[in-house]
Amino acid sequence: MAGGDSSEYIKHHLTNLVYGQHPDGSWGIAHSAAEAAEMGFWKFHVDSLGWSIGLGVLFLALFGMAAKRATTDVPTGFQNFIEILVDFVDTQVKENFHGRNAMIAPMGLTIFCWVFLMNLMDLVPVDWLPALFNLFGVHYMKIVPSTDPNITLGMSFSVFFLIIFYSIKVKGIGGFAGELTLHPFSSSNMFVKIILIPINLFLETVNLLAKPISLGLRLFGNMYAGEMIFILIALMFNAGLIMAAFGGVLQLGWAIFHILVITLQAFLFMVLTIVYLSTAHEDH
Repeated sequence: MAGGDSSEYIKHHLTNLVYGQHPDGSWGIAHSAAEAAEMGFWKFHVDSLGWSIGLGVLFLALFGMAAKRATTDVPTGFQNFIEILVDFVDTQVKENFHGRNAMIAPMGLTIFCWVFLMNLMDLVPVDWLPALFNLFGVHYMKIVPSTDPNITLGMSFSVFFLIIFYSIKVKGIGGFAGELTLHPFSSSNMFVKIILIPINLFLETVNLLAKPISLGLRLFGNMYAGEMIFILIALMFNAGLIMAAFGGVLQLGWAIFHILVITLQAFLFMVLTIVYLSTAHEDH
């Protein structure tokens, strides 16, 4: 439960478990936010990486188990659930992807389920797992990977590199360069067309870079805000019996509403990825 100074409590719950290089050259775990800041850019958020990889393995294990146990006889409830997910993602791909690429549907399914599982960790009470890890000497533990911009931007920039790869593969280097330099403004006059090239390049480059940045920051911003609300509600449990009871009602209400948020964010990340890759496959 929340205790002590409120600002310290909030800061503690928003601090990652960081591994990096100390100013003296040694490598190790940061024991405070100040130590983490001193490690600079090249540091690892151990908790975010650990939970995201673990949840990815969980996704693979669950779907692998469903594939091994799949039957043409009367399916189990678990098989029905997996088939509903697969059909749902397949429908989204058919509606939003207009090229030919056998990778898109499996990737869409992976994105939706993986992001959903990461978001789902936000429903675990904010003090439970950090208190458990604290028993083993781990003082910082953020368990929601999608509240870490390193994770969300890492995924979105992976999508960005796929956009670049398929744009060049489908359209060729010349076609991709033409998209960046000859649109949105064009002219039949060659001299005017040359003048418009730097303007088009600037606008299209901004538009291209905005895709992964907005994709990652949208997920991060929504999940970070949700986590912050849970932390603020947790502070109420140490403010007396009446406030604790009120906090319990708020926590339940926000958790129920947040189920919609975490599902919607996973859906948006998947659909926008499919749409961006569909655009990359369009050859005009």
